[in-house]
Amino acid sequence: MKTTIRVSRKRPESLTRQITDQLTGLIESGAMTVGSYLPSERELAESLKVARNVVRGSYENLMRAGKIQSEGRKGRTVRAGGRKRSGKAGAKARKK
Repeated sequence: MKTTIRVSRKRPESLTRQITDQLTGLIESGAMTVGSYLPSERELAESLKVARNVVRGSYENLMRAGKIQSEGRKGRTVRAGGRKRSGKAGAKARKK
């Protein structure tokens, strides 16, 4: 991923929140296209000089929001549509 993500320990938001917000912006702006792979937890953590669990938390937030999906050992990719797959809210919306 050529797009730059930056974090600051001086900001009041957590590092996880900063990464999540920036990745969300990149996905929603189209800078990261559907199907493109995100860097591995290790790669992104090393480039940002943060712990892997910080990046993992960010990726989990994006997965819950329906922005990315896990491709198993291949990695994580940007999802089409940006919506959650299932759940009660989704089922209710489809019935209407």
